[in-house]
Amino acid sequence: MKFRAAVATAAAVPLALGLAACGNGEPKATGYKPSPVATTPAPKPTTTTKAADRVQPATRLNRVTFVSAMTSAVSKQKAWHTVGTVTAQGSTLMRMDGYQTTNPVAMSMEMSGAAFQGKTAKIVVIKKTAYLSIPGLTPAGKYKQVASGLNDQLSELIEGGDPTKIYKSFDKSMVDVKFVRAETIGGQQLDRYAVTVNTAKALALQGKKVPAALPKTLVYSMWLDKSHLVRRMTFDLSGVSMVMSMTDYNKPVHISAPPASKIVK
Repeated sequence: MKFRAAVATAAAVPLALGLAACGNGEPKATGYKPSPVATTPAPKPTTTTKAADRVQPATRLNRVTFVSAMTSAVSKQKAWHTVGTVTAQGSTLMRMDGYQTTNPVAMSMEMSGAAFQGKTAKIVVIKKTAYLSIPGLTPAGKYKQVASGLNDQLSELIEGGDPTKIYKSFDKSMVDVKFVRAETIGGQQLDRYAVTVNTAKALALQGKKVPAALPKTLVYSMWLDKSHLVRRMTFDLSGVSMVMSMTDYNKPVHISAPPASKIVK
């Protein structure tokens, strides 16, 4: 029972693993609310202005193109590095740092913070099998092997590591998407969008249980690069804020199961 409770703790934060998000730097979870977009009218061309000198406006994504652009971009990625922080009422609930691959489907993640009494938990997922090292429940440096089919909470944890599941849920849960502005983060020029989703639909489509008394809508702040890969994502839901980053796309990563000598029953 204690071990399953620990799994539930790790899975309890909505959308906590594998969310597409930010580039470099140290973003803060501020519960971003979209602000009006400042626009400057383009100057009217004169008879002396050459067509080649005119600046063409950048193509922005909209409600129709947003989801397909994201899913197409991430489908070409074989691996990425995820770093994230989850806070509740101003206190750090969880920090996450890990790598994921798509072929084979695998994840290696370290988590620390109040959810683990200030210690570090480690999770390795290879396809449908997870290896969990939880402080106080497994000996130091040891893992418990768990098949994902044994409980819903572990399945939710594993599926949470797949950002495509979240992107695809936007297709039917999205209420609105608005371009906010272009921003430079970590030396990259990114397009910032405010994405409003139906909260209940978004969680249900991701296979997650829908808690009672949730706000009807949730606004994600998302920063996309020129190839439409999500580099930063933040949200604030019922006092729980999250900032996630994804970097090192397509860099070689090898994730393997712990050796038999480190697995305990």
